[in-house]
Amino acid sequence: MKPYYERAGISIYHGDCHEVFPVLPPKSFSVMLTDPPYCSGGASSSAKTADPVDKYCHNGNALGRPTFSGDAKDQRSFVTWSVFWMSACRRLLKDGGYGLVFTDWRQLPSLTDAFQAADFTWRGLIAWDKGGGSRSPHKGYARHQCEYLVWGKNGKCRPRQDAGPFPGCHHEPVRHADKFHIVGKPTELMVKLVDFCPQGESLIDCFAGSGTTLVAAAKTGRFGAGIEREEANCEIAAERLDELFDVSCRQ
Repeated sequence: MKPYYERAGISIYHGDCHEVFPVLPPKSFSVMLTDPPYCSGGASSSAKTADPVDKYCHNGNALGRPTFSGDAKDQRSFVTWSVFWMSACRRLLKDGGYGLVFTDWRQLPSLTDAFQAADFTWRGLIAWDKGGGSRSPHKGYARHQCEYLVWGKNGKCRPRQDAGPFPGCHHEPVRHADKFHIVGKPTELMVKLVDFCPQGESLIDCFAGSGTTLVAAAKTGRFGAGIEREEANCEIAAERLDELFDVSCRQ
């Protein structure tokens, strides 16, 4: 399988992660940093199987951003699927490599179980505070203001001389001008998180979406591979990376 996009040490593969994992060399990445479908956002079967645009976009308006698939699993399916892909990706990590996986409050208990079932050593949580504009169903209710990263190691957590300790909470608002995916994360948040990857080494994003993790890697002197099964998002990611690299070449 050839990359959909490849430039300056950054690659995008178009396909399901289980199709791509076998073509990548084992123990070649220092960090797995990824934002999989949460399969969240609804209590009933009909709500869970709704289009992500209807589940996650205000008034069902995606503002031209493409939707994505794979977000309709029930709880048991979500855990089983998470164990499968995390186990496969862990084999691509170096000994002592980091695993960092985004989730929300609904799926946090399930993801921490799956993370450990995939033989990662769970080390803790990192909170992403999205700010006071986050939704709340009504007064008297706490805002759903934070999402989380479950983080841990492929083996032991050895001291580092080059970086850390890393923040356990990040305060980074969502800016619509910087949002290229309907559930995309801020570029500056990902720039901070790629600090887990040593300079000059590589990370993998199994659910690359619009390429924000790869953009952050390229901006900070890291390399990386992203996997994305929606071609529309692959194209967005490729355009963002080309724009970044072209600006760098002109400077």
